[in-house]
Amino acid sequence: MEFILLGFSDIPNFQRILWGIFFIFYLTIVMCNSVIVLITRIDPTLQTTMYFFLNHFSILEICYVTVTIPRMLTDLLNQKGHVSFIACAAQMCLVLLFGGLECLLLAVMAYDRYVAICNPLRYGLIMSPQVCVQLVTASWVSGVPVVIGQTWQVSSLLFCGSSAINHFFCDLPPVFKLACGDTFVNEIAVYVVAVVFIMVPFLLIGVSCGNIISNILKLPNQINLKKLGIWIPTLNPIIFTLRNKDTTVALRKLLSKLST
Repeated sequence: MEFILLGFSDIPNFQRILWGIFFIFYLTIVMCNSVIVLITRIDPTLQTTMYFFLNHFSILEICYVTVTIPRMLTDLLNQKGHVSFIACAAQMCLVLLFGGLECLLLAVMAYDRYVAICNPLRYGLIMSPQVCVQLVTASWVSGVPVVIGQTWQVSSLLFCGSSAINHFFCDLPPVFKLACGDTFVNEIAVYVVAVVFIMVPFLLIGVSCGNIISNILKLPNQINLKKLGIWIPTLNPIIFTLRNKDTTVALRKLLSKLST
């Protein structure tokens, strides 16, 4: 059985332009995150807890965009959107997995910054290397039941009538619309997963950031600014990392070694 991804078929004259835009977008994301992964692993000055989490976040970013964009680029280039049932199910599960893991890892990073600012004297004890590995491992492992559950959900559905998915990649809600019979239970399961992997982490991030801001406002202005450089990675880790002074120095060292 095959599905047809409609994608951007309603604007055929701009598909080549869209291909170029998304290709540059994908290439930029992969290159930037690959650089972050490389320098955080080989530079001794970046062997800290914060960069350990940023390393894994960058890997997740690469995985997430690789699951969706290359397939979309192929469809834009060939102007065909045929995808097998197995490939579609795999893409849906992986999108949900990597998206959920990013949310969990952002919550872990927010907790790390909270401990660093609000409890600095015990930071080394609380966020020990063993604890950091356990937190990252727990984030990755927690997605396995989701993949198994969603794979079973999709494989148990029966489809009839139209096979056209009104989207540029396989996503659960558009696919459910093509299924025969009642999909209420399936949709509820998706909402439960969304609450667990999206709402709960962002609530934790909100609480952590609230405590951090409250703690920073109690300090003198000069210390406030120094503390503010510490918790920004939680809000936008990739941009922060590329603009961070330590990262810039490490990148210059790497480029210098490569040039010689």
